[in-house]
Amino acid sequence: MKNTLIFSMLLLSIFTSAQVAIGKTTVSPSVSLEFGSENRGLVLPWVTDVTAMTTAVNGTIAFNQADHKVKVKYAAGWKDLSIDNTGTTVDPISGVNGATLQNPLNENSNAQVSIGTNTATVPGILILSDTNKAMVLPKVSDPHLNIIDPAPGMIVFDTNKKLYAVFNGKVWSFWRSN
Repeated sequence: MKNTLIFSMLLLSIFTSAQVAIGKTTVSPSVSLEFGSENRGLVLPWVTDVTAMTTAVNGTIAFNQADHKVKVKYAAGWKDLSIDNTGTTVDPISGVNGATLQNPLNENSNAQVSIGTNTATVPGILILSDTNKAMVLPKVSDPHLNIIDPAPGMIVFDTNKKLYAVFNGKVWSFWRSN
């Protein structure tokens, strides 16, 4: 019941203002989606192999289960954001190796949420479609110290190091956008 209420509130906020704040009460006018400042991150979609996503558009980000890395679609290929080669897909809750976030759920391949102008023709699960707004990642100081049991594919902005941080199931990788 609680999850249904939260989901309904999220949908209502999407359709009424085209801006969403999760874990906070306000959102900047230049932001489509913004998260609060708790020690939690955004878990990216787990994809069997990003190279099979032939319709992915530039800017698509996913956790690639084939090599346990967070990757972003960039120009004509996929850029590795994890760097480290020791990633894993051990489910942080069950401890099962090789698990997927969807087990034992059935995937609805047509599921899609769009914040902003509806762009049903763009492939993706969560589409931030405004051309003049951005997403603000969850902000966490020293996520490698403060996020307990992060999930593979988690992404945050480290407020102490002023870097993006991604977790590949074993270690955090830190990087700048330039």
